[in-house]
Amino acid sequence: GELMTDCPFCQMKDTIFENELAQAFYDAYPVSEGHMLITPKRHVSSYFEMTKAERKAIEELLDLSKDNLTEKFHAKAYNIGINVGKAAGQTVFHCHVHLIPRHQGDVKNPTGGVRGVIPEKQNYR
Repeated sequence: GELMTDCPFCQMKDTIFENELAQAFYDAYPVSEGHMLITPKRHVSSYFEMTKAERKAIEELLDLSKDNLTEKFHAKAYNIGINVGKAAGQTVFHCHVHLIPRHQGDVKNPTGGVRGVIPEKQNYR
């Protein structure tokens, strides 16, 4: 697959899990302990550019990573998210899936979860 020399995810050496098409590693700027990223090995910017095989490879690593985080950090809840495009907050233009372990009480009001990407829309009740 195509690799970009200036892309941090193409150059990633500290993988925790990998398979033929994808890799999983800890986020360098975690929002919670154990926050992981799962990326295709091929340099594609968007989730929508991935092949079905790459999506399947990412799902496999999501499952492995989740089991690892449950065991290692005793997480009982997760947020899974993908930013696609600059307007959605994407800053590294190599597709990556965030797997964020969550714990009871880690934020005052977790209602709405990923809806919090637009804070005034998070609490919909």
